[in-house]
Amino acid sequence: MNTHFFGDTAVLLGRSMRHITRSPDTIITTAIMPIALLLLFVYVFGGAIKHGSETYVTYLLPGILLITIASGISYTALRLFTDMQGGIFQRFQSMPIARSSVLWSHVLTSLAANLISLAVVVLIAIAMGFRSGAGALAWLAVAGILFLFTLALTWIAVIPGLTAKSVDGAGAFSYPLIFLPFISSAFVPTATMPGPVRAFADNQPVTSIANTIRDLLAQQPAGTSIWTALAWCLGILIIAYALAMVTYHRKIA
Repeated sequence: MNTHFFGDTAVLLGRSMRHITRSPDTIITTAIMPIALLLLFVYVFGGAIKHGSETYVTYLLPGILLITIASGISYTALRLFTDMQGGIFQRFQSMPIARSSVLWSHVLTSLAANLISLAVVVLIAIAMGFRSGAGALAWLAVAGILFLFTLALTWIAVIPGLTAKSVDGAGAFSYPLIFLPFISSAFVPTATMPGPVRAFADNQPVTSIANTIRDLLAQQPAGTSIWTALAWCLGILIIAYALAMVTYHRKIA
C-alpha cells in the first residue's frame, strides 16, 4: 500500500465532505423517503398489521434504517459518476497520490452521510414513540451491523458509479435494494406470507439483519440470526469490494 494512502485519503475525504456540507439537501433527500415510509406504515397501516406485543414503530424501525442506507448509497454512485465524467479521476492519475485513496474517500463520505441520515431517522422514530431499554453493548452491536451493511452496499454502489453511461443509470441500481426490505421481515413477520414468498424472505439478507437489530434493541437473544446477518454483510462486502477494485483498475488502466 502506498505510504501516502492515509494522508491522500484524508485530503480527498475533506474534498468530498465539503461537497456534502455545501449541498446538505442530499442528506435531507436521503432521509425523506424512509421518514415518509415510517409515518405511512405507523399511522396508516400500523393498526391493521399484526406484529406482536411491541409498538409498531419499534418493530418497523430496523427495516426503515436499512432502507435509509439503501437510499443513501445511490448518492455515492452519483458522486463517483460525476467525478468520472468531469475528468477528476484522470487528473488524479497524473498526481503522486495513492490511486485507491480516490475510491476510499467516496466510501468514507458515504459512511459519514449515512450516519447522519440514520441519526435523523432514529430521532424521528423516538418522537413517534420508539423506545428501547437496550444497553450500550447492544447499541454498539447494532451500530456495527449497520456500519458493515453500509460499507457493503457502498462498495456495490462504486461499481455503477464507475461504469454507468448516464446519471439515471448510476442511481437506478439502488431501486432493487430499496425494494428488498418489502419482501422480508422488515414490515411484517414472514410467517404471515405465502409459502414461496416466505421462503425467499427467510433466506435473503434483509430479514436476518432486521431480525438481529430488532432482537438487540428489544433485549432479546439474537440466536443464530446475528451470525447469519454478519455472514451476509461480510460476504457481500468481500465480493463487492473485489469487483469494485477490478472495475476501477480496468477503468484507470
